[in-house]
Amino acid sequence: MATLKLTQIGNSLGVILPKEFLAKMKLKKGDEVFVTDTPTGVALSAYNPDFEDQLKLGREFMHEYRNTFKALAK
Repeated sequence: MATLKLTQIGNSLGVILPKEFLAKMKLKKGDEVFVTDTPTGVALSAYNPDFEDQLKLGREFMHEYRNTFKALAK
């Protein structure tokens, strides 16, 4: 666990992430990070939680219409 300090960045406040943390999460300048509420506070992640919902819907759609996709693939 690391302790991060808030710092002034222009007219906003931000945190500087240690390079070890950036390397572990495979983040680089310009990448997006996502903040998610959790029962114990917040979580910072390179993973977009909305994307998982979209994948789930896509998988359900493909499963429901799998016979149609097989016919179209011929």
